[in-house]
Amino acid sequence: MTKKQQKAWIYSLGSAQSGKVPESVKAEVTRKAQDLVETVLKPHYVQPAPEDPQFNYIVDIYTRWHGQYFYFCAKYCVPGPNAIQPYFESKFARLDYIGNDQFNLSFQRYNGQWITIYTDLSLDECLTAVKDDPWFAAG
Repeated sequence: MTKKQQKAWIYSLGSAQSGKVPESVKAEVTRKAQDLVETVLKPHYVQPAPEDPQFNYIVDIYTRWHGQYFYFCAKYCVPGPNAIQPYFESKFARLDYIGNDQFNLSFQRYNGQWITIYTDLSLDECLTAVKDDPWFAAG
């Protein structure tokens, strides 16, 4: 005899995120985030190359959109003669547009998994967290 499965409605955060990001929101996010990158993040994390580099170091910080996600990325230089590639990219913060000018803010773990630690924030609150919260330290 087979067991009968019951069906139930549940709330899914993914279903609320199915829309596209309006161009006006993209433009505002890009403008404000680029200002944060140029005035705060780059001066703090991008330093001149060491004289005898032994470890990876940040050479650039930039932003980009991919779908409804907005990423803060760091470009690292890989010094040494045995480097497989001279540079690699690491995303360190992600804004997820959820509608009504609200975002979820996540950081990326060492294993590539995104962990959402702030939900339903305004753009300014997200940028403040990226600037001040140690979870989003690029270096």
